[in-house]
Amino acid sequence: MHLARTPELTAEVDALAARHGGRVGLGAVLTDLDRRLWRTWAPCRTRHRAWTWDRADRRDPGWWPQGIAIQPGGAHVAATWYASGGGARLSVLSLTERRYRHVTLVVPTATGHEPLRVHAGGLGWHGSRLYVAATRAGLWVCDTDDIVRADGEYLLPVRFRLSPEAEEGFEPLRFSFLTVDDTSDPPSLVVGEYGGRRQTRRLAEVPLDGGPVTLTDHDVVRAQGVARIRGRLYVTASHGPWALGSVWSGGPGGFREHRGAVPMGPEDVAYDASTDRLWTVTEHPRRRWIVSVRRSSFDRG
Repeated sequence: MHLARTPELTAEVDALAARHGGRVGLGAVLTDLDRRLWRTWAPCRTRHRAWTWDRADRRDPGWWPQGIAIQPGGAHVAATWYASGGGARLSVLSLTERRYRHVTLVVPTATGHEPLRVHAGGLGWHGSRLYVAATRAGLWVCDTDDIVRADGEYLLPVRFRLSPEAEEGFEPLRFSFLTVDDTSDPPSLVVGEYGGRRQTRRLAEVPLDGGPVTLTDHDVVRAQGVARIRGRLYVTASHGPWALGSVWSGGPGGFREHRGAVPMGPEDVAYDASTDRLWTVTEHPRRRWIVSVRRSSFDRG
């Protein structure tokens, strides 16, 4: 299996910026955070730090949190949401200010833009580049420097896609979630697929700019997110909308389950090397948290 980089939408991104007075970038969003982020407690069996969204976003049945990533250096957090009616957005969070703002993800065209219609189940952040999981379609890639402000909202256009190519008869990988492994040399993407007991459940290592994919099976049913730190894996798994989630640590053939380690409905995972903490986001209405736990909690016993 191979991930091929599609032609870059440079002209379309430039046209979008020109129509809206130029790029404003991530910095403009961070100085214009319009929603309150609340410090709280979340139901789980590990020591943790937790935040939640404002009242409307906690309850909204139309938008579902999915991916999470930490800005290199740990200054800010980003999360993706998908809309049940189509479309995806990015939330940019400042934990120090306890504020956040939504940014709409779009596909730029020669004359305008269209919603990015993906599940956005995983998010990776490397430099100014963001990687968004697109299930069967691979990974969409955008650059935070391309953010524009249009009619009171911020738009982030995608630039290109890492598109999967496989030999005939090969079971296509589902790009359900992902992480950037900055502890590998060179840094790489680790992508995983969600699966039940009768489905394939694989992890893939991918170069940041695409190329050959290295696949391994993983043992975790209903996996939702992965982080890889110096070769060790940390995988979240859900057990429905009411049961607490699990974190599995170790590696294929040698995972250990830490049941109840995270709240119900855990999704993607991110790792902040500056604090040695794992992050996840949960999806169910009225049970939505951003949670941070110590990575070392899952290396004991």
